[in-house]
Amino acid sequence: MTIYLSGPCTGIADLNRPAFAQAASHLRALGWLVVNPHELEHSHGRTWVDYMREDLAAMMTADAILMLPGWEDSRGARLELTLARDLEMRIYYRLEDAWLVDMGARGDAL
Repeated sequence: MTIYLSGPCTGIADLNRPAFAQAASHLRALGWLVVNPHELEHSHGRTWVDYMREDLAAMMTADAILMLPGWEDSRGARLELTLARDLEMRIYYRLEDAWLVDMGARGDAL
C-alpha cells in the first residue's frame, strides 16, 4: 500500500525536509510505499500553484495520507486533506497510527 506525506513546507527551515524524510524512512522500514513530495522530480515553474499541481497528481497514486505535525497551519496540507477526505482515503494524523496498521490486514483496513 502507498502513503502520501502531507505537511507544512512554506516558511519552515529547509522546507521541513527533515520531518518528511524521517517519516518516509520509518514508514518504508514498515513496508509502506511512500510518496514524499520532496522526493518528486518537479518539472515546472517555482510557484506554489505549480508545486501543488504536481504534488496533488502524485497524491492520487496513494491509498492513504499521513498529516505531519503543523499541517493545520499549511494551506497546501489543508487542501490535500480535503481532497483525501473527499476521495475516502485512509487518513493518519500521527506517524504512530500508521505504524500500528497490521501489514497483513492493511489492504482490508484501507
